[in-house]
Amino acid sequence: MKYPIGIQTFEKVIEDGFSYVDKTGLVYQLAHYAQNLFLSRPRRFGKSLLVSTLQAYFEGKKELFEGLAIEKLENEWETYPVIHIDMSCGKYYQLQNLHTTLHRILSEYERLYHIATPTVNPDVYSSRLTNIISAARQQTGKKVVVLIDEYDCPMHDSVKDENLQNQIRDIMRDFFSPLKQQDANLRFVFITGISKFSQLSIFSELNNLKIITMKNEYASVCGFTEEELLVNYQEDIQELADENELTYDEALAELRYHYDGYHFSAKSPGIYNPFSIINALDDKEFNSYWFTSGTPTFLVELLQNKGYDMLQLDDIWTSDKRFDAPTEKISDPVPVLYQSGYLTIKEYDKKSKQYRLGFPNEEVRQGFSTSLFRYYSPDGMGNYDALCRAYYDCLVRDGDMSAFLPHLKTFYDKFPYTLINNNERHYQAVLYTIFAMLGVDVTPEQPTSDGRIDMVLKTTDSIYIFELKYKKDAATALAQIEDKKYASAFADDKRKKVLVGINFSEDNRTIDEWKINTL
Repeated sequence: MKYPIGIQTFEKVIEDGFSYVDKTGLVYQLAHYAQNLFLSRPRRFGKSLLVSTLQAYFEGKKELFEGLAIEKLENEWETYPVIHIDMSCGKYYQLQNLHTTLHRILSEYERLYHIATPTVNPDVYSSRLTNIISAARQQTGKKVVVLIDEYDCPMHDSVKDENLQNQIRDIMRDFFSPLKQQDANLRFVFITGISKFSQLSIFSELNNLKIITMKNEYASVCGFTEEELLVNYQEDIQELADENELTYDEALAELRYHYDGYHFSAKSPGIYNPFSIINALDDKEFNSYWFTSGTPTFLVELLQNKGYDMLQLDDIWTSDKRFDAPTEKISDPVPVLYQSGYLTIKEYDKKSKQYRLGFPNEEVRQGFSTSLFRYYSPDGMGNYDALCRAYYDCLVRDGDMSAFLPHLKTFYDKFPYTLINNNERHYQAVLYTIFAMLGVDVTPEQPTSDGRIDMVLKTTDSIYIFELKYKKDAATALAQIEDKKYASAFADDKRKKVLVGINFSEDNRTIDEWKINTL
């Protein structure tokens, strides 16, 4: 099967025979739902392909939709003039880059509709867009469709430069102002981005914009549901299974573990990351694809300054109002984490109207913890390589925790003094980050009938039960595991039970001692 890796044009996907998960039923629904719509989704989730599909539909390219759901829904196939504004085609680290991009986009449509490009004040973009919309309506006799893809790219690129961002915001606000002024000439307006539009105040005048980001009926408009995955890629999953010596069900479970778990509304089905899925099926590997670029440094620093750690990020309760927090001056990392796809909706409590957020899947959890590890570790990924090798040699191969702990202590010994919070919770969060980065089966704060286990680590042959103490001693930590009978929670599991008590020193700010008991 041909996978549309890196291809965002619907016409190319169809004409060149790439695999396509049919979203055209939802495309038809969108086109007849409201005039002005906004959708936010994380990067690499198919927003640009959705916009391209809408463009093909409104341009009346019926032949591209043969055999798809929309073919049975649409009878007239009217053709409309379409203005497609793709803001992802530039990098906006300088103001001139924005001018260049907008001028190029508008010049193309001015040539199409025989409008003279102004030589005086060519940066008055609102009047140029107004002229294009008016000309398109007059020359075709049809109302105009405006599709704006990744509208917030300029704002994200300029996030570290407040002055630049303010200038960009003013230009973009003026540029898009005709969308309200030209309402009578518009058939449909569709805007996509990562951030919700209200946060950047660019569309402050467009008060009739309908936000569909968290509407249940459009939760699956980008990304794959499991049903779509099974219908379209059953043979590919079997090939993935054969390549990795797994059964079909085991391969599907691995795909679900690594790439499923996004929820974009209160009643959203589980959504798979489409970019990761098609790359995994193409490579026949369960690798990390979506997270290749890592987490922005400013976000990791903000998490540190606000006292967030990996333990908290996987269990945050919040209202949807928090998702709308302004991002001009970012003071709360949670909205950014949610919008960017690092966190997703895990649960919704209708009575309190609160959402529980957490990491969607293993790909994101492992990738995010790796970003934190880079921040923690002064020696960069050299420390990662050492810990990874020690983990697999000592624990996976030999099942020897006593051999692994000196390697773990070496990491804590090098931990930057400025990042240390002297309390048990801090050391627990760092340990969880390390294990999450390694991509292993680890659970923090696991409840039992008589308390909570600080950390449970499972390998093929063993279950390691951790109790961490600060300014006490390892014997006390081990005694707590034994006294509270934490191991009994795994009585039905035939794997070896290893009890690990660790104490952290106040003076040395590292592992002081440990005691191990194997059952």
